[in-house]
Amino acid sequence: MTSNLAKHYLKTCLVAQTQKKHTATVIFLHGSGDTGEGVRAWVRDVLGQDFAFPHIKVIYPTAPERPYTPMMGHLSTVWFDRRKIANNVPENLDSVDSMADALGQLINAEVSQGIPKERIVVGGFSMGGAMAMHLGYRFHHDLAGVFALSSFLNIDSAVYKVLREQQRSTSPPLFMCQGTADPLVMPSWAETTHTEMKQLGVSSEFHVYKGLFHEMCKEELLLLKEWLLKHLPFPQ
Repeated sequence: MTSNLAKHYLKTCLVAQTQKKHTATVIFLHGSGDTGEGVRAWVRDVLGQDFAFPHIKVIYPTAPERPYTPMMGHLSTVWFDRRKIANNVPENLDSVDSMADALGQLINAEVSQGIPKERIVVGGFSMGGAMAMHLGYRFHHDLAGVFALSSFLNIDSAVYKVLREQQRSTSPPLFMCQGTADPLVMPSWAETTHTEMKQLGVSSEFHVYKGLFHEMCKEELLLLKEWLLKHLPFPQ
């Protein structure tokens, strides 16, 4: 991923902020084929208001278009490529890692504005949640937290390998939600991810919503807001 493409992110991010000066940041990554504007509007529709906090900047980046194998190679706004939407195939780490570099520059831009990493959370919906887990547990393990909504990691994920090899004393806490009626991300994939992360020492919450499809619901977003305020509290 070139630095020019990384700069593209900084120019196209949508930002929700209630005050000019913020003391914490949330980076919210959309699912495959969506945009930052799209997921922000979706969250607003579900909640009936913007996903906003008086002291937290919420950033919604948009992935660049790239050929996407599950769509027969057609262009789509995705964070990385993969063979198919399944948890039993190898990860395409070249595409994951190049995107991690670009999004890492977005994190570093917040740091340069005076926001320490321990006051930054990354997360997302579906593919965005998987990308956030790679960011938070392979590249930026000093973040305040990671959230993954309707998301999963592959069985042989590089995230697990890094956690096993490094055996850190602390890792960012993880917040996961999953619907039982999701036809795209099997509930068992998300549950396996949560279980594996806990076994590897990550403090992980897993919330299941009966009858929820591949979507977000008001209850999980309200719970996510509580979790964010817990890990990114108002400054004393």
